[in-house]
Amino acid sequence: MDLHSRYLGLRLRTPLVASSSPLTGTLDGLRRLEDAGAAAVVLPSLFEEDITALSLAVHGALEAGTGVFAEALDYLPELPDYATGPDAYLELVAAARDALQIPVIASLNGTTPGGWTEHARAVEQAGAAALELNLYQVVADPDESAGLVEARSIELIGAVRAAVGIPLAVKLGPYYTAFGHFSRAVVTAGADGLVLFNRFYQPDLDLESLEVTPHLVLSQAEELRLPLRWIGILRRRLVASLAASSGIHQVADVVKALLAGADAAMLASVLLEYGAPHLRKLEAGLARWLEEREYESVEQMKGSLSQAAIPNPDAFERANYREVLRSWSSDFRH
Repeated sequence: MDLHSRYLGLRLRTPLVASSSPLTGTLDGLRRLEDAGAAAVVLPSLFEEDITALSLAVHGALEAGTGVFAEALDYLPELPDYATGPDAYLELVAAARDALQIPVIASLNGTTPGGWTEHARAVEQAGAAALELNLYQVVADPDESAGLVEARSIELIGAVRAAVGIPLAVKLGPYYTAFGHFSRAVVTAGADGLVLFNRFYQPDLDLESLEVTPHLVLSQAEELRLPLRWIGILRRRLVASLAASSGIHQVADVVKALLAGADAAMLASVLLEYGAPHLRKLEAGLARWLEEREYESVEQMKGSLSQAAIPNPDAFERANYREVLRSWSSDFRH
């Protein structure tokens, strides 16, 4: 059975990709994922805030005492001469490139162009096979319009695209008014693929300490329905790869993602829960499903249930909403 899939122009052994998680943050973890059957790996994101905070901390340390001793102003070199960038991250990219036979995809999480073009070039030079740009921000300022936020994101994508020659994927959240239009703008700006969707972790309130605290919840299978809808809608409408992210746990989830039109099934929560060996079960189950239904390859079945391929395209839009409400039976109330 031919399980190969093309994602971002890369020929993957299967559509199963280990997405960004603590498992992909170390060379040992990456080796275990490859041994278990991951067709590619996405490294944890390099965050803009972390780099900025490190640079400011070093800058503050260098300037300490300059107000007391005038000669200190010329004693130390300028900040750019110090290694305040993502050195450890680049070392992981290079080590993974040398140690693994599968594509290593780097990830940047930022909101402003600025130094991101430099970081993008750096991960490319370190040996990343592709780059995933993770767009995530909470727009809390009432003065910022949706148009302004989208324009800033498109500017960032365009800047990164101009900086690197490796394939570029953009990981998006679902909260755009006209998601189809914005998706097309992202591809026009230079994205080779879309990862749908980014999971936004909501804060919680600690009633003992009276503080706002982070709260991690692993994905559930139900979360796959939103990526399924938009992958199904966008398949054949965009000249770009599509990856399904969030809610892929079992063989059935992988199959659904591919039928909707995904080129890759991104796995994180399920691998954190069951470990890297779960990849073998998913691969074996996918091959068995294809064989039982007499498919010859993954490419053959991709997108066969997308909006463009089914008799009732409205099933991906309002028809689904109407049918769900009509399906409610009084039997459920007893």
